[in-house]
Amino acid sequence: MKKLWEGSNQFKENSNLSSYRTWLAKNYHTHFENYEALWSWSINHIEDFWESICHYFDVNFHLPYTQVISSQSMPGVKWFEGGTLNYSEHVFKNYDTNKPAIIFGHESGTINYISWRELKLKVASMASYLKSLGVTKGDRVVAFLPNVPEATICFLAANSLGAIWSSTSPDFGLDSVIDRFFQIKPKVLIAVDGYFYNNKPFDKTKIVTDMVSALPSLEKVIILPYLNERGLAKFPNEFVNINTIWQEYPPQLTFEAVEFNDPIWILYSSGTTGLPKPIVQSQGGILLEHLKYMAFHNDVHKGELYFWFSTTGWMMWNFVQAGLLMGATIVLYDGSPSYPNLNTLWDFADKVNINHFGTSAPFLVASMKNEIIPKNTNNLSSIRSISSTGAPLPPEAFQYVYKHIKEDVWLCSMAGGTDVCTAFVGGCPDYPVYEGEIQCRALGVSLFAYNENGIPVENELGEMVIDKPMPSMPIYFWNDENNKRYKASYFEDYPGKWRHGDFIKINSKTHGLVIYGRSDATLNRHGIRIGTAEIYRAVNKIKTIEDALIVNLELEGGRHYMPLFVKMKPNIVLTDDIKSQINHQLKTEYSPRHVPDEIIEVPDIPYTISGKKMEAPIKKILLKMPFEKSINMDAMKNPDSVNFFVEFSKNI
Repeated sequence: MKKLWEGSNQFKENSNLSSYRTWLAKNYHTHFENYEALWSWSINHIEDFWESICHYFDVNFHLPYTQVISSQSMPGVKWFEGGTLNYSEHVFKNYDTNKPAIIFGHESGTINYISWRELKLKVASMASYLKSLGVTKGDRVVAFLPNVPEATICFLAANSLGAIWSSTSPDFGLDSVIDRFFQIKPKVLIAVDGYFYNNKPFDKTKIVTDMVSALPSLEKVIILPYLNERGLAKFPNEFVNINTIWQEYPPQLTFEAVEFNDPIWILYSSGTTGLPKPIVQSQGGILLEHLKYMAFHNDVHKGELYFWFSTTGWMMWNFVQAGLLMGATIVLYDGSPSYPNLNTLWDFADKVNINHFGTSAPFLVASMKNEIIPKNTNNLSSIRSISSTGAPLPPEAFQYVYKHIKEDVWLCSMAGGTDVCTAFVGGCPDYPVYEGEIQCRALGVSLFAYNENGIPVENELGEMVIDKPMPSMPIYFWNDENNKRYKASYFEDYPGKWRHGDFIKINSKTHGLVIYGRSDATLNRHGIRIGTAEIYRAVNKIKTIEDALIVNLELEGGRHYMPLFVKMKPNIVLTDDIKSQINHQLKTEYSPRHVPDEIIEVPDIPYTISGKKMEAPIKKILLKMPFEKSINMDAMKNPDSVNFFVEFSKNI
């Protein structure tokens, strides 16, 4: 295992993690020889650990809590019951007249700086307007916005009132947005008229008006004229221009104290088994988790610039907001990361002096494949960490970062999920970076690799399982009677323990981890998780197709291969014209990311006896995992259907 980087003694001593250990020694009389000892304490004394996070970060409880945790039996855990607080209030504790709160870059080359004063005034005006509409604790405020400062402003305003936030990106198709928002019955929609991507305009006025028609719970629609100020004429008169709100509503900002376990926002699963699951996380749970992770695993300091290339439809957008909790400046970018070329984001990093550069593994892999060498074209002296998530980062990409981007940078590969809006595993200032490995299990995350017998193992492939609760785990899924879908999503395989759906291996020597991709049927497409159900809903509209199955394979060298297998109706064969119909349907209804790499005709689609499509077992077969560990033939309705896939796997 090749060591690629290790922080200097000064780097380690100046880290937030070092400060926290010193504080623990003084206040908790605990001393830890190394990170692994601290991690063990954090998972074996979870009440002490999470309470220490409250004290260390001076979390402001308006009303005190009665106990740290109701029980350690998952699901259904209650944290810090009785305690009340507000996420936005903790953001504005960092108000700073000397540093910008937000830096915003656009693919056109424009860069805007938003001061803490401007941020606070606009959040206050938006909060006043929402309050005038009767928005109150528990109401849903949803957004169809690009990664622009207005999205952050509107989130903080809604949150200050105790309202529940939810957002999607304007590159989502109409059906994708409605599938999400219709379930949660929003009161207010904030939408964009359109956006630019790859120097091309994308008008979204019709999608917005169609969306409004499909969401009868809406009482008000606010429009951000982003593509064209005059484009507002295309909308009904009762829609409100967001710019009038800044001008006409008094900037009076107060913070509604809500229960620790009250909802902060609703994120969405990818829709693998039907409609996307609306995942509800708590105000306090997200606050504590974001404080912990930003400080100790990203090592973000007050006044630094924290950037992550994201959209509002990815949980990393929500995660980025936590930079404000650290007193950092969050850096946003809207547009294509490859326009006019793949050096764009590195050029942007130099222009604004980014300290923490966050991106996806597929972006780094694409840069590598296109032989982009930022160290020859850019300064990058301000960057001290590069973070990567969204997909496993292959060893070749680790090498690429240190050889062709920056040799003295801290590479923080991390992995977690929308389910918890954080990373389970990620960076550790104390540890070296080894080729292909994530550095550590995060504090407070009792994570292990389970073999096929449900036994924790090291140095061999296993299922990622978390056996103790975390505050940012979902409090529930929206409209999920008796937590039925919630329990089925995480707790069916190992009762009382969270199965996340990743294959991992834990290195007993380095304490690092390698993630080998999804063990379930979710498609991880270029760093974005896509549900198979979305694919099937579109393909089902092609009348000549009887059935379909899709998987995404994570192959060596950072390659991905997403084949769509289709069973044609009797006496019909798959033609290029039908393939074009499928691709067009997927692209127009959802996004280009949904288009498969190849469409292949098969004689039959494998099903279980109970009628479930067998995506995960087929994925294992195509990845050439041992057959007997990949599929249970006795559980199949049509076992002969597997033969095609066994033969097909030989040519991958």
